[in-house]
Amino acid sequence: MDDFIAARSQMAMSLAFHIVFSCVGMVMPFMMAIAHYKYLTTKKEIYKGLTKAWSKGVAILFATGAVSGTMLSFELGLLFPKFMEHAGPIFGMPFSLEGTAFFIEAIALGFFLYGWDKFNKWFHWICGVIVGISGLASGILVVAANAWMNSPTGFDFVNGEYLNIDPIKAMFNDAWFSQALHMTIAAFCATGFAVAGLHAYLILKGKNVNFHKEAFKISAVMAIVAALLAPLSGDVSAKSVAERQPIKLAAMEAHFKTEKSAAFVLGGIPDEENMKLDYALKIPGVLSFLVHSDFNTEVKGLEEFPRDEWPPVAIVHYAFQIMIAFGMLMMAIAVIFLIAHFFKKDWLSKRWFYKMFMIATPFGYIALEAGWTVTEVGRQPWIIYGIMRTVDSITPMPGIQYSFYIFTFVFITLSIILVFLMNRQIQMVAKLYDTEDPNYKPEKH
Repeated sequence: MDDFIAARSQMAMSLAFHIVFSCVGMVMPFMMAIAHYKYLTTKKEIYKGLTKAWSKGVAILFATGAVSGTMLSFELGLLFPKFMEHAGPIFGMPFSLEGTAFFIEAIALGFFLYGWDKFNKWFHWICGVIVGISGLASGILVVAANAWMNSPTGFDFVNGEYLNIDPIKAMFNDAWFSQALHMTIAAFCATGFAVAGLHAYLILKGKNVNFHKEAFKISAVMAIVAALLAPLSGDVSAKSVAERQPIKLAAMEAHFKTEKSAAFVLGGIPDEENMKLDYALKIPGVLSFLVHSDFNTEVKGLEEFPRDEWPPVAIVHYAFQIMIAFGMLMMAIAVIFLIAHFFKKDWLSKRWFYKMFMIATPFGYIALEAGWTVTEVGRQPWIIYGIMRTVDSITPMPGIQYSFYIFTFVFITLSIILVFLMNRQIQMVAKLYDTEDPNYKPEKH
């Protein structure tokens, strides 16, 4: 493994791992706050137990995310020093603000975890809401920095120098809104389905059923709403990509030839050498409509761009197809949920209904990881789109592959510890959180 591939592989692995915790930090506190609000307004102890159970899960994932996030910040500087040398002064503001949001989140989470029966009940609840808001802000600010890499603004690039830097313009670049919107909705969708699926599994096991049903209701509703909104935010994001990075759009669809009434494709195997897509289902005119709101408009193909600026077409296309496929599956589940809720209430007690959500547990995160693959791999060969190539940003230090192996070991270890801790939390539901269970023993504060 050469140093270039090792550095990219390490960064890819770190981001794939960390994004899970980022999404949990953006979404789980809101579920926790909803359960807490239900406890404050209904006085039902089951909601108090659920709030405490979720808050402990948030704390575990927050701590793990802090470790992986800190590692990521060091990796950027160590693996891609040329990039940080030039980009740091331009897009450093969102990272600085993200650090502030992170500390606010940590303080608010501490208040929430240890504030039971010590603070005013509504101040305590507001602390939980602040955890969610600051987590959401952290995610959006990091996405703004990433969006700058896809749509670099806020400076003048003259003779290889970055002049007239405007950090505000860089942060609010042309891509930040569409990326932040789609990422936020995707985070709610992924985390909602993951939590709903976990509680659906525990319902099927027949233990603490009422407790897990209340948890399932909150998380499933959040997942369903997000799954139905995701195609709308995806449309906004795709139109933005078509305008700013037409080559990425062409790779997503493996669209080799410039043509009018361009087809939207499902599936297919890209053949880059012969510039064609085999075995795909093509829907004529739909790509033109999705991009330009006109079935007959021309859509640029990869043939319009120099070969050395093409991203890896197969990877981008397959990742895009995976994202679309799992997004559609989650939309179908959302429709079934709505039919069950409004017209077929007997479905809500059927085992197949909970099995459906249990099977869908990883769907959101698979779609999320695939979507980020499209975003990052689709920008290649650029680390700053149109300005700096990734190969020119890498560290000259040798032996990066060993760093990759070490970080891989660290992340695997963190994953094992995380699974152990989360499993222990689930096992403690009967003793610490479900007041209806005969083994329940309230926590001492």
